[in-house]
This record gives sequence, C-alpha cells and structure tokens, in this order.
Amino acid sequence: MITREQCRAGRALVDWTQTQLANAAHLGLSTIRDFEKDRRIPGHNNLLGIKAALEAAGVEFIPANGGGPGVRLISRR
Repeated sequence: MITREQCRAGRALVDWTQTQLANAAHLGLSTIRDFEKDRRIPGHNNLLGIKAALEAAGVEFIPANGGGPGVRLISRR
C-alpha cells in the first residue's frame, strides 16, 4: 500500500498540513498523525483514502524498485 514516509513526503510535495490531508481523505486528524509517527497503521480503506487524496492533489506513488518506495509530483491541481 503506502508507507508513512510516502505519506509525509507526499504531503510535503503538495504543501499540505496533516489537517488538510485528513480533511481531503475524510479521516480524523489522529489517524494521519498516528500513522506518520508510526503509532499505528490505519485500516486498508483509510490507507486507500489517504492515497487517493494525495493522488488527486498530484502525487504519484512509486513502488519499491531497488531503491525503496517513493513519491513524486506529477502535476499541481
């Protein structure tokens, strides 16, 4: 799915706060905060929501391909 590092990096690429991501993903702020601090892993549907919100903002998730998973900005929407 996605890693906490990808979540943080994706937010940084689109200049979002944790609150903005939580709102865009329709999740509680504590879900984002706890995920990024490695306190807990959100459920599958919540991870999909986080990923979808960041993708809608222009973040592309890059799978692990020898160098680990990553993100990049494909567009500013």
